[in-house]
Amino acid sequence: MDAVLFDMDGVIVDTEEFWRARETEVILPAAVAEGDPTQDEIRGINYRETYDYLADNYEMALSREEFLDLYESAAVDLYESADLMPGFRTLLADLRDRGVRVAIVSSSPRTWIDRVVERFDLDVDAVLSTEDVDGPGKPAPGVYAAAAAAVGADPADCVAVEDSPNGVRAATRAGITTVAYGGDPEAVRLADRAAADPEALRAAFANVGVL
Repeated sequence: MDAVLFDMDGVIVDTEEFWRARETEVILPAAVAEGDPTQDEIRGINYRETYDYLADNYEMALSREEFLDLYESAAVDLYESADLMPGFRTLLADLRDRGVRVAIVSSSPRTWIDRVVERFDLDVDAVLSTEDVDGPGKPAPGVYAAAAAAVGADPADCVAVEDSPNGVRAATRAGITTVAYGGDPEAVRLADRAAADPEALRAAFANVGVL
């Protein structure tokens, strides 16, 4: 394998539980007037596309601008205080020592991703937000196809690490081997391999020829 393509939230930076709580306790109750959408319906989807999905399926209580403000105000402090996921910095260093190309492939806006890369001084070859590509974001494959091209690798020679079902779907549809990280049951079911913790992720990489 030539390249590893990492999702960001819940894979590189420890923000997934924050977003789960904020969406289920604050954002969804405030945004939806009728109906009871679950966080799993929107997990891994760009927050701008999340509004479109909700508006297509539920009666909304907030305008698009008000909805986006809920996410953007939460992100201001979050990405300045969140920690890297355990073991990620060492894993990244080992991948780079072996000459493996690395990209971040996230549904988050580019400004949020850049904030994480700069704050932690992450050595990566490419950064792709779903907002950087034409067409829909995850679970559509476009952002992963673009990431493989950005690092100069054939999709068949890439491994994607994702913690959400929609992320796994996107990478799989792009022809990329997938590792479901963190134990989400649906992501595990959809992925080629699963890894519950940093040690298991290293083992998964060894099994597919990355480490």
